[in-house]
Amino acid sequence: MSEVKQENLSQTASYGTSHNDLNVTLLMEPSDIKMYPTEDTPVPEGQPVKRKKGPAPKMLGNEVCSVCGDKASGFHYNVLSCEGCKGFFRRSVIKGAQYTCKNSGRCEMDMYMRRKCQQCRLRKCREAGMLEQCVLSEEQIRLKKMKKQEEGTARTSAVATPGPAPEMPPLAPEQQEMIEKLVAMQKQCNKSSFLERPKVTPWPQSQDPLNREVRQQRFAHFTELAIMSVQEIVDFAKQLPGFLELTREDQIALLKTSTIEIMLLETSRRYNPAIESITFLKDFSYNKEDFAKAGLQFEFINPIFEFSKGMNDLHLDEAEYALLIAINIFSADRPNVQDHELVERLQQPYVDALHSYIRIKRPNDHLMFPRMLMKLVSLRTLSSVHSEQVFALRLQDKKLPPLLSEIWDVHE
Repeated sequence: MSEVKQENLSQTASYGTSHNDLNVTLLMEPSDIKMYPTEDTPVPEGQPVKRKKGPAPKMLGNEVCSVCGDKASGFHYNVLSCEGCKGFFRRSVIKGAQYTCKNSGRCEMDMYMRRKCQQCRLRKCREAGMLEQCVLSEEQIRLKKMKKQEEGTARTSAVATPGPAPEMPPLAPEQQEMIEKLVAMQKQCNKSSFLERPKVTPWPQSQDPLNREVRQQRFAHFTELAIMSVQEIVDFAKQLPGFLELTREDQIALLKTSTIEIMLLETSRRYNPAIESITFLKDFSYNKEDFAKAGLQFEFINPIFEFSKGMNDLHLDEAEYALLIAINIFSADRPNVQDHELVERLQQPYVDALHSYIRIKRPNDHLMFPRMLMKLVSLRTLSSVHSEQVFALRLQDKKLPPLLSEIWDVHE
């Protein structure tokens, strides 16, 4: 795979979009795109191995924090640490904080210096083995609370004397109109991609695994499909009421972090359980082996198919998918989002509409709404796995087209 070079993907790059075209597509300038730090930085050598799953070892009472040496309170985010370093790491991850060290990052961390140098404290947290994917975001906590509340309501309903299901009030006119517009917008974006289908590099018919040109063609084919999906998402987002009211910086922050999650949601819509394949643009169907032939790793492929199967089991319709995508785009807890209140205010009508829609469509399934929202939490985990996959592609010397490099913060 290391033989694949940039010039061999010229067809992909030309089909996708140039660096300047991208700025128009995402309403941004080059400086805007590269202003945020990448989240797919490789784990440094020497970092402790992730602790195995299972119950944490019993505390003896004399354990010390692996970061600052203070008294440890338990295992937090995969590391034996104190409450102070636990809270500091959580706040830093959720806020996407960037710190500066006055000593060029050479501070020795202890109970005194932890208050003096935040950059070195965060570095020591990561060196000790703290994992960002273990931190629940504010959005994830909110969704979990909502799920618990819904489950409590469902249990209460089950205990109550059974009777005829109460008749649900219809959707409010503005909710009905919103849902119809969302579905129409999504269909229009899908149609635009379908018309671009002839431009996609054909999937090679040869099965020779040693043929370099065949491997290049498969990779180009998949990256071009990804480009089309990104362009669909950007076009859809720009049509959402309120999205263009956000600052350009917040539009960029929301798009860059939600794009892969929406791509995975869209992928799950196209999953066919009968043949265990995913179909794009009506005609292109791929199983796990096809994804692997294109250069993806099974560590990423398997979770995609598991998530797609789980979504397929929910039997969601077009309206529910469209609402989930809108909710995902307007997630105020994304890194680098500035106007959290406005983003939350823009998201709330879609959450309310989804809740009302589900109560009418599935009056006897009180857990469907929290189950659907928890799928958005699962997407956060898949997103971190995707970052590892992108890094693996770079190790194979596979060059992504400019649009994908910039939307996924790949810095060559």
